[in-house]
Amino acid sequence: MCRGTWLASAIGCLLLALPCDAARAGAMTSGGLTFSDELGGFTILDVSGTGTIADPFVVVEEINGPEEAVLVIRGLSAAFGNRVGTLHLAGFALKKIVVNRTDSDWNLFEMELRERLDQHSTYGDGLSFGQASSVGRPFTSSVFTANNEIDEPYDSVAFRDGVVHQGDTVTFSLIITDTSPVSPFLLLQQPTHVVAQAPGPHAPASLAQRSDLDRAAR
Repeated sequence: MCRGTWLASAIGCLLLALPCDAARAGAMTSGGLTFSDELGGFTILDVSGTGTIADPFVVVEEINGPEEAVLVIRGLSAAFGNRVGTLHLAGFALKKIVVNRTDSDWNLFEMELRERLDQHSTYGDGLSFGQASSVGRPFTSSVFTANNEIDEPYDSVAFRDGVVHQGDTVTFSLIITDTSPVSPFLLLQQPTHVVAQAPGPHAPASLAQRSDLDRAAR
């Protein structure tokens, strides 16, 4: 059996085994961190692992709506420590297993770190995807073959060059670090179906740009 088929079958078995009240899983804890879907847009199905490179936190989730899926993470602190061996005060490895329950295919999947929902992560807050470190790189995905990282003026990684069809599953492997950890912090997730077009003023906006536009509209 090919790896993709095995993964899809494993996820299918997990979904069937979940109790009915998993429709709103809420918060799950593993290895000292708590992961929550309280801000909506997706549902956490399972969490496991300890956050090391060899045993990353594994978060299984379904994204079921067009809005940003905001993962709330609690428990990161100096006492939690750095479990990936970078020079940052705190850090961990994360593997995300995401099921596409939306009404469209995805050909781009962007993630952005923030300490506050209404404010991008700045250089001074210390939160990043392992900035200035080679540990855990290159970040990988089971579907997307490339990614773009942005360290400034905000922290994001956008996975591209692949398609996650409706009902299919995609995995991502990356690290998250902080030099002055706070709890909670946020991982914004935005899967997108981008129609190819020439660069210009009407090109698709990044997750960070969309958030700024939404705030301006309000």
